[in-house]
Amino acid sequence: MARRRRYELTDEQFERIEEAFPEVDGRGRPYEDHRKVVNGIFRADGSRARWQDLPERYGS
Repeated sequence: MARRRRYELTDEQFERIEEAFPEVDGRGRPYEDHRKVVNGIFRADGSRARWQDLPERYGS
C-alpha cells in the first residue's frame, strides 16, 4: 500500500464514493482520473492553494 499523502483519500474512502462518478461513454472528452481530481480539490481547499499552484500529479 502506498503512503497516504495529506489531503488525499485512502483506498477505502475512495471506494465508498467511486460509484457516484460518471462512466466514460465514448462521447466528448474522456474524464480525467476521478480520484486524482478529487484529491486535487481537497489539496487546493485544505491548503488554500490556487489550482495552478498544485503539483502536476493533480492534473491540469
